[in-house]
Amino acid sequence: QTTPLFYGNDFHFLMPMDRHQLKIKGNGARINIKREITYHDSRFDLAFSEDGHPAFMEVKGVTLEQDGAAMFPDAPTERGVKHIMELREAALEGYRAYILFVIQMKGILSFSPNRNTHPEFADALKLASESGVRILARDCIVTEHTMKIDMPVNVIL
Repeated sequence: QTTPLFYGNDFHFLMPMDRHQLKIKGNGARINIKREITYHDSRFDLAFSEDGHPAFMEVKGVTLEQDGAAMFPDAPTERGVKHIMELREAALEGYRAYILFVIQMKGILSFSPNRNTHPEFADALKLASESGVRILARDCIVTEHTMKIDMPVNVIL
């Protein structure tokens, strides 16, 4: 018996993210999460403070799957490359930087950049990781009316 893969296409679930969904460690202090923050020439999805260090996060919704592997992007994205390079620059300047790939399905074994569709994106993601940007991937529990970010997924760059 195989586990069905459930796909979502509603990106509005990203807006109500809170510190619990992000798994930001806190010692009971209030964590202030800001959305759509401008940094140089980019606008990142989230900005917050982690252990007293300013941090940025870009969130990407993933719907492409092949043989249990989730991939992003499903089409070339120059804007995506720009965001990755700006996050890399932020990391090199001392900010904490994250890219969270939200895989909108269950039954996924791994996540990787889609080199066949956009090799520059794959190269930029690897360079960013080597420069201190943390690359995260999580699957989702998807129902007819909800989508909840769930378990970590292995990232293969």
